[in-house]
Amino acid sequence: MTLRVAVEKAIGDFYLAAEFTSGGRVTALFGRSGAGKTTLVNLIAGLIRPDRGTIALDAATLDDTASRIHVPAHKRGIGYVFQEGRLFPHLSVRGNLIYGRRFAAGRAASGSLEEVADLLGIAPLLDRRPADLSGGEKQRVAIGRALLASPRLLLMDEPLASLDQARKAEILPYIERLRDEGGVPIVYVSHAVDEVARLADTLVLLANGRVVASGAVNDIFARLDLRPYTGQFEASVMLTVRIVAHDSGNGSTEVEHAAGRMTVPLMAGAPGTTAKLRVRARDVALAVGEPGAISIRNRLPGIVAEIGAPSGQAVEVKVLVGKEPLIARITKGAAAALGLKVGQPVVALVKSTAFDRLDDV
Repeated sequence: MTLRVAVEKAIGDFYLAAEFTSGGRVTALFGRSGAGKTTLVNLIAGLIRPDRGTIALDAATLDDTASRIHVPAHKRGIGYVFQEGRLFPHLSVRGNLIYGRRFAAGRAASGSLEEVADLLGIAPLLDRRPADLSGGEKQRVAIGRALLASPRLLLMDEPLASLDQARKAEILPYIERLRDEGGVPIVYVSHAVDEVARLADTLVLLANGRVVASGAVNDIFARLDLRPYTGQFEASVMLTVRIVAHDSGNGSTEVEHAAGRMTVPLMAGAPGTTAKLRVRARDVALAVGEPGAISIRNRLPGIVAEIGAPSGQAVEVKVLVGKEPLIARITKGAAAALGLKVGQPVVALVKSTAFDRLDDV
């Protein structure tokens, strides 16, 4: 799936002018409140018309103001999951799911009711009414209803925003499973860094109605110049690793990264599966040459890719380890003492206890 968007839209005093192209499995529209995320996703859905511009999904033109083309929302073949489930209270879970099938409009089925219920873990809930469901269960039913309409694209507008942490932890694995097994590309709206890092592969960064940057999630979050727009309280990156082995006795897991093996806190997942780990800049130290005998076990060789502008007594340094960026926040004095410059080989040092598992989001 390739989604191409180049639109302008004025709503009151707010003006959106956004352009991007994405072919990812999960494209995140990311930005602070008021950035234009919901306006943009409503334009893609066809709920509002652009003042100017085009929207296309693969070879199908959905909007083209110059040619006066506007495909109505119900004919776009796009599913929409809102912040609240918006289920029909008088229907059972089964009835809500069947209602979604009415909008398939002859498109090939994306799965039977039973298959979708199994994918989302809602098979035991089919005879219940929405009033008897938790917030996370309601959202899974809402996703299932959207899937049974056999959409070409699924829009999810901050589907976890109204849930507490426990309910978010409940539903995130199902959204991951939908991403990996559902076969439907997703546009996912959020302002939560960890949520986007865990789910998305492509990120469109919005600020004040404009696309500030778009590209791979980790590349965008690792750019030092985009920190004012990503709104991260502290710099961090997500490393992709392969689980090698677990040591439950020591509470640790050995993982393989492109730059070398590491020991991290015990995590879920079978050996051989991939996972994402968040590393904060404050937890990364740098060494020039071999650091010798020290307690930090994780040592990743890399190359200095960027040195940020000093902020107080600190400076952020981006290092490429394998093909992924890692950010270290060190003092200006340390950077000067090491003689750091772009292109210089260094060793990034990360304590084993410093990693955050994104399956804990």
